[in-house]
Amino acid sequence: MIQPTPSSPSSSSSSSSPSSPQLMQIYESVTLIPGLPNDVAALILSFIPYSHQARLKPTCKSWKLFLSSKTLIALRQTHRNLSHLLCIFPQDPSVASPYLFDPQNLAWCPLPPMPCNPHVYGLCNFTSLSIGPHLYVIGGSLFDTRSFPIDRPSPSSAVFRFDFNTSSWDFLAPMLTPRGSFACAAVPSSGEILVAGGGSRHTLFSAAGSRMTSVERYDIGRNEWVAMDGLPGFRAGCAGFFVGEGEEREFWVMGGYGESRTISGVFPIDEYYRDAVVMELKNGNSGGRWRELGDMWEEGERVRLGKVVVIEDGDDRGRPAVFMLDGNDIFRYNMASNRWFKESRIPRKAPCNSLFGFVVLDGELHAITLLKAVETTETRRSRLHKRAGTLYIQIYNPKKKTWRSLITKSPFHYSLDFNTAVMSTIRL
Repeated sequence: MIQPTPSSPSSSSSSSSPSSPQLMQIYESVTLIPGLPNDVAALILSFIPYSHQARLKPTCKSWKLFLSSKTLIALRQTHRNLSHLLCIFPQDPSVASPYLFDPQNLAWCPLPPMPCNPHVYGLCNFTSLSIGPHLYVIGGSLFDTRSFPIDRPSPSSAVFRFDFNTSSWDFLAPMLTPRGSFACAAVPSSGEILVAGGGSRHTLFSAAGSRMTSVERYDIGRNEWVAMDGLPGFRAGCAGFFVGEGEEREFWVMGGYGESRTISGVFPIDEYYRDAVVMELKNGNSGGRWRELGDMWEEGERVRLGKVVVIEDGDDRGRPAVFMLDGNDIFRYNMASNRWFKESRIPRKAPCNSLFGFVVLDGELHAITLLKAVETTETRRSRLHKRAGTLYIQIYNPKKKTWRSLITKSPFHYSLDFNTAVMSTIRL
């Protein structure tokens, strides 16, 4: 098992000084830009967006060394020049490479595929999140050739981490309980991750699969999972986020499905939750009792919770702003009344039989859809882009109440299904 090395702002900042061993090595062995001091040249190169760095590494040995060092990210953090990037996992990341998208430069950058296991395939319903220069892939549902029956999906307990400093994947300690389709969030300013609920459902099946109440906390520094008090009831397909700081910090779990019923005793139908449950974290994030909130909407208003995203410090009092995408409408959650109120409507609907990807990037809501290749003149001219299609991104600013949009050519040579694709964001 590879022991993770946690990253902290203080350690990153200190590595940007000339006293950093890695930077001293660069200074002593190579020249970054002839005629300029290396510290000035390093500062200049640090302003190159991450999405363009891969194509510049082959320029020379000194650039490859610098653009692959921890010093680069440390300099970008020190000078507040980090880029807000979107990471898209189109399919099983051990088979299809995830891609980073830079909306400021309309540039795509592939990441190496995740390490594969020859006995498992079809990983889906996993969760991805970022902490510092690391991207985590946790859990999911998959098929295991060693299990019986072979066509029954199994939950995964595996945890992987991609280190952007070394451009490599690490195996981390597995979860105590395998799970997919679960609530997950990073504990703010603590180097910990919480997971709650989940089950074994696979995207190939619209129903069935297990549910659970298990809750765990991951300590990044110790590479260790610890069990916490379970949810009040079985819950999977839920969303999780944190509210508050210090002693008033709470972990919220919303929506999802629990028990199921059958139609005519044959077809399983999920019973969706209309409520949320909250756990107050005390004594060093050790956790406390769960309290249940009432229904967030009335009977008949909607069947299930839509896609939920959270903007940290999104309101005037520093609390997170919680948004939900339901069809073409965006709703905002009011914690005081425990109700959802319509915030806006996406200007352009998704093409027929397709869904929106919904994600927060740099404090704005991004609704992403795949346009058909025949919809633009430019994409009709290229076979490659005709296969890949075009991504149309509609961006909503909650503070200004305004919409804007951008179009980018998809790097994927196949249709992107936002019902199964996993997305996360990272700052580099």
